[in-house]
Amino acid sequence: MQLHDNVEAGYRFLTGIAPYSSGVVALPGYELVHATLHRPLFYRTGFELIARYLAGLGRPLQALCAIELRIPEPLSFAGFADFNAQYGALLADAGLLVDGRNPLARTNVAPAVWAAPEPHLYGFAYTVSRETPADAPTFVGAGAGDLIDQARLEAAAIVRPGETSEAAMAEKARVVMDVMQARLDGLEVTWQDVTALNVYSVRPFHSLLESEIFARATRPHRHELVWYYSRPPISGLEFEMDLRGVWRELRL
Repeated sequence: MQLHDNVEAGYRFLTGIAPYSSGVVALPGYELVHATLHRPLFYRTGFELIARYLAGLGRPLQALCAIELRIPEPLSFAGFADFNAQYGALLADAGLLVDGRNPLARTNVAPAVWAAPEPHLYGFAYTVSRETPADAPTFVGAGAGDLIDQARLEAAAIVRPGETSEAAMAEKARVVMDVMQARLDGLEVTWQDVTALNVYSVRPFHSLLESEIFARATRPHRHELVWYYSRPPISGLEFEMDLRGVWRELRL
């Protein structure tokens, strides 16, 4: 993973794979703001809303740096690839790619209850200028599921496939926490800068909180974790996490 500057947009991005970057962090003179939609929209309509919203702030669409999507149900690996191809084409048409790379971080999960019948936009992050130096960096780390290698989108890469025992879930959580640590390191931030730590799973993981998560998340800014009763975007995965560190959280 390497950090690349997206100077006109006001952030740096950590390389990932074609569907998403591994994370984004504000450049000096900017900060990331996180927004959650009060009523989620079909994701293509959601991009239109983002464009209008950023234009109202005097910011270009390129200031968009992270996306949170919700899909009706987990996809097969082939279905996930098809979805990513359509999503990537949307970003390319909007002029959001940087030298052919996708700079946007992304979390894309399937709610287990009250799921919408079509993919929709749940939230996003964007950059705004900041006149005074920030007390801490602002950033978003992309979602990661229980894959041995996040770039290997194939069944063989699933951590202990088909297993949901306490030991299996502990191993899955350990692998995902390794990814979270690597993304923090790559973005040049620390756990002390984290303001939101999120888990997406339908499996009980309470026994893992202290041993696998809080033991690793060394004194984050806020001592809390949010559990979304949702599944990772690919069928067969059981545990996903993401994180961010921001000063401003909005609801639109």
